[in-house]
This record gives sequence, C-alpha cells and structure tokens, in this order.
Amino acid sequence: MRPVAIVGIDCRFPGAPDSAAYWDMLMRSGDGVDKVPGQRWDAREFHSPAGAEGHSNTTEGGFISDPDAFDNEFFTVSPREAAAMDPQQRLLLQCAWRAFEDAGIAPQRLAGTSTGVFVGIMGNEWAQLHMTDYARVTAQVGSGNGYCMTANRVSYHLDLKGPSLAVDTACSSSLVAVHLACNALLAGECDTAIAAGVNVALTPALGIFYTQAGLSAPDGRCKPFSADADGIGRGEGVGAVVLRRLEDAVADGQPVYAVIRGTAVNQDGRSNGITAPNRWSQQDVLAAAYRRAGVEPSDVTFMEAHGTGTVLGDMIEAKALGHLHAGRSGRPLAVGSVKGNIGHTEGAAGIAGLIKVALSLHHRVVPASRFAARENPALKLARQGLRLLKAPLRLRSGPAIGGLSSFGMGGTNAHAVLESAPPHAVRPERSAGGATGLGTGVFTLTAPSLDALRRNLLVQADAVQRRRVPVGPLSWSSNRAKTGHRYRFALPAQDTDELVAGLRSAAADDDLLARLAAHPAGKPQVALLFTGQGSQYPGMTARLYQESPLYRRYLNEADAALAPHTGGSVRELLLTGDPAVHRTGWTQPALFAVGYALAASLSELGVPPALLLGHSVGEYAAAVLAEVLPLEQAARLIAARGALMQRLPEGGGMLAVRAPVTDLVELVDAEPLVGIGAVNGPKATVLSGDSTALGRIEDKLGRWGVRTRRLEVSHAFHSPLMEPILDRFAALADEIGGGVPKVPVYSTVRGRLLEAEPMDAKYWTEHIAAPVLFGDATARLLEAGPTHLVEIGPRPVLTGMARALRSAAGPGVHSVAPVPGEEAGGREFAEAVAELFRSGLDPRWDAVYPEEERVPQRLAPYAFSAAHRFWARETPARAQGAAGLGVVPDHHPEAAEPHVVLTAVLPSVAEDPAGDPVARAVIEAVAEVGGYAPDEVSRQSLLYEDLGFDSVMIMELKDRLQERLDGLEAMSVQDLLPRLSSVGDLADYLQDRVGTAVA
Repeated sequence: MRPVAIVGIDCRFPGAPDSAAYWDMLMRSGDGVDKVPGQRWDAREFHSPAGAEGHSNTTEGGFISDPDAFDNEFFTVSPREAAAMDPQQRLLLQCAWRAFEDAGIAPQRLAGTSTGVFVGIMGNEWAQLHMTDYARVTAQVGSGNGYCMTANRVSYHLDLKGPSLAVDTACSSSLVAVHLACNALLAGECDTAIAAGVNVALTPALGIFYTQAGLSAPDGRCKPFSADADGIGRGEGVGAVVLRRLEDAVADGQPVYAVIRGTAVNQDGRSNGITAPNRWSQQDVLAAAYRRAGVEPSDVTFMEAHGTGTVLGDMIEAKALGHLHAGRSGRPLAVGSVKGNIGHTEGAAGIAGLIKVALSLHHRVVPASRFAARENPALKLARQGLRLLKAPLRLRSGPAIGGLSSFGMGGTNAHAVLESAPPHAVRPERSAGGATGLGTGVFTLTAPSLDALRRNLLVQADAVQRRRVPVGPLSWSSNRAKTGHRYRFALPAQDTDELVAGLRSAAADDDLLARLAAHPAGKPQVALLFTGQGSQYPGMTARLYQESPLYRRYLNEADAALAPHTGGSVRELLLTGDPAVHRTGWTQPALFAVGYALAASLSELGVPPALLLGHSVGEYAAAVLAEVLPLEQAARLIAARGALMQRLPEGGGMLAVRAPVTDLVELVDAEPLVGIGAVNGPKATVLSGDSTALGRIEDKLGRWGVRTRRLEVSHAFHSPLMEPILDRFAALADEIGGGVPKVPVYSTVRGRLLEAEPMDAKYWTEHIAAPVLFGDATARLLEAGPTHLVEIGPRPVLTGMARALRSAAGPGVHSVAPVPGEEAGGREFAEAVAELFRSGLDPRWDAVYPEEERVPQRLAPYAFSAAHRFWARETPARAQGAAGLGVVPDHHPEAAEPHVVLTAVLPSVAEDPAGDPVARAVIEAVAEVGGYAPDEVSRQSLLYEDLGFDSVMIMELKDRLQERLDGLEAMSVQDLLPRLSSVGDLADYLQDRVGTAVA
C-alpha cells in the first residue's frame, strides 16, 4: 500500500488533557485511573466486591475531567442543542478542530473540500439516558444522539464534503476507522481525512457487564501481560489524527509525525464464543498488515498490543504474536500497551494506541509499559520472541517500524504497521523562490470573541516561552493555522522574548488589545497614494533595503531599469545617503524607484490596490502598477523628465498658501511667470513660478494676513517655467506611449477618475506644467469608499493632507504607512501588513518571510472555553440556582428536566423591550427555542450567526410565535425566512402582522 502520513494529532485521555500531556504521562509511566466521578453515577450504589448480580466489582476507572464542558459559542450551537448533544459529539468537535490546527491547517480553509471524517465509537449511553424518555424527546435530542452524528457533526460544522461515517466494531472501532480512512485516501475519495475515536462512560452498565462476564479488574486497572493481570479497567477519552497521502503532505510542506505503511482488518468468524478472541484470526490480520506494508516481522521493532490485561486475552495475543515473531534471534519484539496507563478506552482504544505509536516514532523513544515489572510467566514471552518494555526503548537511527493491534470484542480485528517519517517529511524542504521577507515576522491569532482571544493569547505566550524556536517560523506557522475568526490579532516581533511579552501585555491591557486586534466588517478596499517630490531625503528607505529582501528585490529591479538612463545607480545614491538626492535629476528617478519597490512589495504580499492616486511624479509608479506603462519604459520617461528639468535655469520657486485657489486667481493672472502648481485641498494651494514674481505675491498675501510658506525646491515645477522642455519631452513620450489604466486611477492632472482615458504621450506632457489637483482627485477617491489609505513613499505626506478631506468618506478610513519615518525598516513595514490583516485582509504570508523561516512549527492548540457546562439530568434540588451540573441515572425517582447553567452567551443591550410587547414576545420565544436566558438575547442578536438557529428551530419558533401573539396572521416558514437576519428584523416584521393584544 502507498504510505499515508499522520500530519496532525489531538487527544484527551485520563490524566492527559492534550497530546503533550499524554506523551509526558506515557514517558513517566503515569496512572490516569481514579475513583468514578460523582458526576457519572454513584459507584457505591452499584458496587459489590464479589460482583453480585447487577453490580460491578470496582469503583475506579480512567475518566477524563470536565466532559460536560463545551464551547458552544465557538461552534454557534445554542444552549438547548448543546444540552441535548451526546458529550462524545461535543468532545469530537473540539478534538477535530485542534487536530487540524496541529496539522498546520486553518479548519475553515477545509470548508467545501472532500475531506473525510471517520469515527470509531462503541458506546451510546447518552442515547440510553435520553431517547428512552419518550415524553422528553425533541428534535435536538434526536439529532444529538446516534453514532452517525459523531462523524456528521464534524462534517457539518466544518462544511466537509468527503466521506463521513461512524464505525462500531467494539474495541477495534477507531483503528478500523483509521483503516477505512487510509483506504479512502488511497482510492482518491478524499485528499485529507480525520480519523478519530471517542468513548465517554455515563452509566455503570458496561462495568457491570464486564464484572458479570468475569472480565473486570477489581482495582479498575488493566495490567497488560503482567503476573498481576486480573481483568479490564474501563477508560474513556477522545483522540484524532489528520491523515494525508505521504506524497501530498511532503508536497505541501506539512511535517509528518509518522507514516502508516499498511493496515488490515478481519474477523474471528465462528470461534469458541462471540466475545472470545481467536488466535488464528489475530495471526492472520498481523500477517496481512505486514504484507500490505511490505515488511517482514523481523523488521518490526516494537508492538503496541491490544493488551487488555485479561488472562485469556493476553495469552491468545502473546501466542498470535509469537507465531510471527518467535524466530527473532537475539532481538525480541518489544511489547507494551497504553491500557495500563489509562484503562481500556473501548471505542477509542485503537486511536489511543495509534497516537502512542506515532509519538514514539516521532520522538524516537518507546515509553515503558506500565505493570511490566512482573510479567506473567505463563505467557512464556521470551519463547515467543517477545519482551515487555520495562524501561523506555531508544530507537536506533534510520527507519524504525512499530505495530499496533486492536481487537474487537465481537471478533473484528485490526492491525496497523507504522514507520518513522522520512527525514524530508519531518522537516520539509521549502522550494526556493524569489527574494522574500520583510525582516520582521507577524504573529497572528484569531478568535470568535475578545475573551476567547485573550485566553488564547496567554496559552500561546506560555507555549512560546517553553520553546527554543526562532520567532520567524512560529509567526509563519501562526499565519497558516491560527486564522479564520472574526477577531484578528497581529503583532510584529523580532524575537521570542519580545513576542511573549507582547502576547502577555495585550492579554492584560484592554486598550492595547483593542489596538492589536480588530473585528473586520469585510474585506479592506485599499487605496495606494504615491508621494511626490518634496518627500525625499538622503538615505531614504536604506534601512528597509538592508532588512527586507523583498523590498531589496524590487528596488534592485527599479535601479536596473533606471541605470541606462540616469548614468548611475539610484540604489547606491540611497544607500550612501548622498545629498544629491535633492537634485531634481536624481530626485524624480529615486522617488519613482522607492514608489515602485514599495507598491510591488505590497502586491507581492497580497495587498490588492482597489484605487490608485499619485501626487505629481508619484503618478509614474502608479502608472506601472496600473499597467499603463511597463517598468522599463516608465523608468526611461521619469529619468528623462528629471534630467530635462535639472537642465532648466534655476530661479524658480514654489509657495504654499493657506487659502482657496479661487482667492488667488487674480494674483496669479497678474504674473505671467507664475501659475497654480497644486491644489491640495480647500485651503491648501501651491503657487509655482519665477521667484521674484512669487515674492510680490507673498508680500501682498502677508499684508492680507494670509499664511504662506516657501518650499525648498530647485525649480518651479508645474508652472509656466517648464515650457522650454515640453517639446523635447513630448518627442520621447511619443515613442513610449501609454495605455488605459487597468486599475482605477484618480488623476491629479484631471482631478478625477480616469474614465477609459489613456495615460499617453499627451497626458504625460500635460502632466509637467499642469497644476496638481490633489484635493479634487482625493475627494473623488474618498467618495469611492476606500477603507485604507496606504501611503507609498519615503514618509507620510499625502495621508495627512487627505485627513481634511475625510468627511466625504466617513470615520472608517484608516491611514497606513509602510515607511512611517526616516529610520523605518522591516518592522514598520510588517506593522502595516499587520494592520491590514486586522482589518480583514489575508496577506500572502510567504512573502513576509525569507525561505529559511518558512518552516512549519506545531503551535499550542486552541484553548476552548470551559465556562459553559452541559450534562444530562439534575435533581430538583440542584436545579434551584444550581452552581454545578450532574447526571441522575435514568431510573432515579427524582429525575428532572434536562437543565443547564450558563454564563451569559451573548452581550445584552441596554434597551428594554418591556414597552414593546411584540419585541418582548419575540425575544422570549427565541430564548425558549434556543435555551437562552431572555437577557442573553437582544434585538441585535443574529439568529444564525450568533444564536445557532437552524431549520428545525425556525419551525418551532414559528409555532411559538403563533401561540404568543394574538391576532398574528397565519404565516409559513417561507414567509419568515427572509426576515430572520436579526431578532430586531423579525420583531419589526411581525409588528405589521399582529394586533395589539399579546398573549
């Protein structure tokens, strides 16, 4: 069989809330078995040391903590539905999410894909407690139970379209699920699959059965292959692995825990009892898996046995293993079983063993087997070529192979052969591309609420602090896996110490958290503003060039395009801090190079410009981005422009005037050598022309009390003094031409959007002497509704000028400066990307990092809220203001309605619907159907996105509204559907259809 890679893992077993804790417990031979929690059942009531009829001989077992905790808000599940769901479904939802994240996959990105879900499960005790109480069966109780729903819930909530099925083969269920998942991958039914197992013990029924069948250990502990073995101890838990074809995982750069080389499944058939194991069938399933994996028994280094600790089961399994491994000379097969640590987890036993084997191959050490110190002499393990692992086994260098057996009580057997991941799959090689990287990474995290974000910031801070991994790979990995929720956090950091401090500070400071996180209303619409002449300074963007390979790449491109026409290197001019940058012949090409390099870098980063505007020479770089001119031709044109202007006689000047242009027309008309150079706003005008003539105007304005300021320029740009160069420039422009912009350009020559008009030779010639109509162009641009103004230049100039014009766009326009000052480098550029991400942009993150930093790292899994608790039933006494939840056995005389205690699920609003009987009735009906308290529902609550309503709940809501509202016209669900955006929308709709009386 072709190899299948395990690329993601999550689990929760007794004494181990996650995979890291699970591995730690295995390595220290920890014990997850303890007393039966009072939340499950009263173990004393059903306990008899002698195992009397109807009783169990033990009061202990392996139980996970807080199985009632479920983050229903995260999955948009209403409290009522959550309370009706089998906790196995809830546990699987959270486990699957974390497993996908562990694989470096943001789960939302799987929506609509053929990803398969395969779940092993053999217990359905929740249904026994609820579905047999016919008077209380609801639509939610029905969908909250059933084996199929354990898999279907995952597919539904993650919108997965591949195979989705639950498997019950008793104790082998979850390994059979892995077998089916591998086959589906190899058959091409899906490209990604999640295989899982889950088991939660809610009643003493199986413990009583084990006792009556003579299979139960009095102390509740499995002791695999031990002289002390005396039966099964029950355990529970949930585990999931993400599987991909090995070649696909390697191609996508996903690190691999281990590789499944072969799996096999068979059945005992008719043996000496349906619950008794069959040695020959076990031998056959091992041999079949070895054949499918292409390995010999002697190639297998260690075996995770089924190992229940029953006398008969251990004996038969040892003989089956011995049949294949007895000939091993001097190198016996190392055998262990995780059931000694956590008990027999029944339907989850196979996945518990698989995760142990995968982690052992990943860490290259096999944990000792608990209770192995005194092996059962009757098993004659040495003669069978076997040895119990009494101490951890260090795996030799090179490929290592381990096996895993899982045998079902009804006779369905499964075996898997796993191998250590090949070196190139453990640390995948990254394909080399163009120069990338900003010099600083951006750590990202998203969550559905600010509280969830704060909780996960602290989890990530703790995890990062414990690791010795550079911040770049950690940040890149966070960009891939920790995304997709409404609240977006982004923090540039240059090392892990800074990152940890930043995460903790944000979690502790509401104001800082608000600055570093945002709730985007939609995708940003980005307008790029290209700064013109006057923004230059010696050494501009030199630090960014040194720190950012991405920017360096594009500045080098611009330099190479300019060099044939400038007679020197713009790049060297900038890097050496040459003051010649203020000479027009160098200024204009240098600003063009910086503008092009910044815009091209943003484009590479996945920042799509919706709108473009350039101030004077800024339009040249904007024209390249709008595909009006190719880089080489734009470089030729701007170099000629600067050179021609440089050769003009000096003596010109420019004067900034704090007055409307209409007030200056007469003064300008009186001076033939002066013109309007720029109109930057309603009271921001620049005059340009002969310095002496400007002085006369300046004197008059001073006497009138008008503020003026001379600009430091070498020539009178955009004035009549430019006329001597127009013919020569026009001849060159005719050779180059220019097309119609492919991205909307707001022209500062026309003062408006160019409507299918070419930026051709005529345009560029007019551009030299015409006034810069920045104010008009920017006002029109703002009317188009950009969310962000990104300044493309060596310092922020235009965004400040645009601030006075923002009333046309409203308060939602944000200014972003990739180069906010003269010392700006990679960190500041990264902060600009972070700000855009917070607002809803999904950057092309690979471009933020150099190739060597794009190495996958497994981050701490998502930390779900444990604030909301859902359990089965309560006594009436507990229901009265109860602080905790518990389960009452189905036959208990005081069994009450299912009940749940929750903290506020949704923020309430200050409004009081008491004065509006229709709104009050709607809120109360919505709360009843969803299981919310009335103060948890407001007019702003969204029925689908916030309250988790579905079609079944809508039907019930319609009926309740008809009962509550007297005089309500008859209506159908179809009538309601268009009105169900929010509770307020529904109330407003019903207001017109109901009389004044309210039931």
